[in-house]
Amino acid sequence: MEKILPDTDIGGDIDENGAPQEGERAAEESLESPDLWREGAVYYEGGKIRIRAIREPDPEVICAEEVAQGWIHQTRDKYDKRIADHAAHRSISMVAEYEGSTAGYINVYPDAPWGPFGGRGWCEIVDFGVLAKYRRRGIGTALMDCAEKIAGTFADTVYLAVGLHGGYGSAQRMYCRRVYIPDGSGVWYHNAPAEEGAQVYNDDELNLYFSKRLR
Repeated sequence: MEKILPDTDIGGDIDENGAPQEGERAAEESLESPDLWREGAVYYEGGKIRIRAIREPDPEVICAEEVAQGWIHQTRDKYDKRIADHAAHRSISMVAEYEGSTAGYINVYPDAPWGPFGGRGWCEIVDFGVLAKYRRRGIGTALMDCAEKIAGTFADTVYLAVGLHGGYGSAQRMYCRRVYIPDGSGVWYHNAPAEEGAQVYNDDELNLYFSKRLR
């Protein structure tokens, strides 16, 4: 496997829950036309963490682990879609390994069409997660560092949506620490803004959008 990103100190010393962790500060160097979709691409490798392009059998492994941690209705469909989108160059879909085991994932969609920032040429970070048994090891920080670094090669701003129920609590805190700013359009439900007074259900489809200037 060939590493696409230049050698940097990705993998900051704070994990997705705010605890000090192994790794060093995130670097700020920019990339110059990297081949992000190269077969076997590795975007970061340092210490026990490696971040690489998604591949088979990642969907089966991730889905099985998430079911085991209590997400009983999880299916592999969305991870199969990430493989297809990566192959079609619609996304840069990444998987983190910890000591060689699949541990987390994140996806960057260049010129994303969704949400309040769709169509502006900005990247959206979509579907970011770390498997429960690998949390508090700096994996979430390393994934976000990689995603932001890649997004910065396409545009000066990146955005994302975060759920509002307690299951997203650690992600909400992480995005605030990373200086993501709410867009001001209020909550969105099923990819549409919820009107004032509208009744919505607090599930994974109820989101608030945030953006961050990268350069």
